[in-house]
Amino acid sequence: MRRREALRFGGSVLTATGLFGGLSVSVAAADGFEPLGRLELPGAKELVVDDGIAYAAVTDGFATVDVSDPTDPVVLAERRGLLADHSDGPMKGIQDGKVGGDYYALAGPAHPRNGVPYAAVVFDISDPASPEEVLTYETEFYHHNLDTDGETLFLCGNDGAGNPLVCVDIDSGTELGRWSVVDADDRWGEVDHRLREFHDVWVEEGIAYCALWNAGTWLLDVSDPAAPTPITNVRGLDPTEQAEIETRDDRREALLTLPGNDHFAMPQRDGDGRLFAVNEEAWATDANASTSELGGVELWDAEAGERLSRIEALPTEDATFNGVWTTAHNFEFVGDRLYTSWYRGGVRVHDVSDPTDPRELAHWRETETTQFWTAQRGPDCVVASSWRDPSADDPESAAALYTFPDPAASDATPTPETAGDGSGLGLLAGVVGVGAAAVARRLRRE
Repeated sequence: MRRREALRFGGSVLTATGLFGGLSVSVAAADGFEPLGRLELPGAKELVVDDGIAYAAVTDGFATVDVSDPTDPVVLAERRGLLADHSDGPMKGIQDGKVGGDYYALAGPAHPRNGVPYAAVVFDISDPASPEEVLTYETEFYHHNLDTDGETLFLCGNDGAGNPLVCVDIDSGTELGRWSVVDADDRWGEVDHRLREFHDVWVEEGIAYCALWNAGTWLLDVSDPAAPTPITNVRGLDPTEQAEIETRDDRREALLTLPGNDHFAMPQRDGDGRLFAVNEEAWATDANASTSELGGVELWDAEAGERLSRIEALPTEDATFNGVWTTAHNFEFVGDRLYTSWYRGGVRVHDVSDPTDPRELAHWRETETTQFWTAQRGPDCVVASSWRDPSADDPESAAALYTFPDPAASDATPTPETAGDGSGLGLLAGVVGVGAAAVARRLRRE
């Protein structure tokens, strides 16, 4: 089981003001949703928060940060230059890490890269100020993302063939089992492996939520990690049509634009196991494209296999991959709160107590100086990582951890739709049936 900090809400009624003018977009809630604290953390990418500690992957290692006082985040420990003694060391391109039990696991590189170790590394974090390495697991595949439940590593095995989920026992360092979308439907074996990349995995209560780009989002029973078993899948495109994408230009368009682009999925933590969220990471071919053409966040009913609602991306002056990114990126879904990041579109918090009608509670955006990688619930706060400052001479060295107040549960109001920067715009709600198969009863585990 994952350790979880207490869910406590603070904050006040939120409103928003803003100005949308080129790169000078700046949005803040007038009554409090502004940064409480900021900590420069070079190389910061994904972070997770556990018991008041933020664990941040920082490209060449990781850092543990005490955020129990969100006005004064403090670095407890840094471990950089991992596997420096390796013949191909040190590790590089570390973008993801997850906590399970008393372990923190991270892996790299995030993309294919010559001359660096391909490995997952696990640390004992029972003392967050003094992490101790307990396992290095080398692989033949790169590691964009991973997860752990404290007993098993769940790796995104992008080997260019099956691109399987790979399950590894932490104590023994041995592989237990694997599963590939090609095993479930051999037509995917004819599709370019980049179009069905195993992009991310989240494991909760014995179920793995697997984001496989254009192959959709798959839910697997991994209660026995030696035998991962499909439960259901949603959003996948037609593998026969995907197999017909052959030219470099067509493949690039299919990789960067909708439909498809399943990037990350996770269930509603502290919920009944029925709801989960999926985000798309997607851009447009036209700089002036509408926000509906960019990657958003969808809420799904797992049992019914139905999409309940979609939260759209924020406005941008250039919607292309080479423009100003406001597509959805990583998020956390806890209880009736959805904490989301949108790169240069900022950080948002939604009330999803009615999953068919998400209600924006707060939004902060400073397009010139931040590009948010994730937003997570912390102790009485929201913790987010900005992976670069576009205005800086060395953008990634200017990466930082931010803390914000957590909007109040009872009296927060939506950001007004009249805000000049588009804060609160682009929300598409409603029940949309997609004809996916119903989920097995084991989704309702207690």
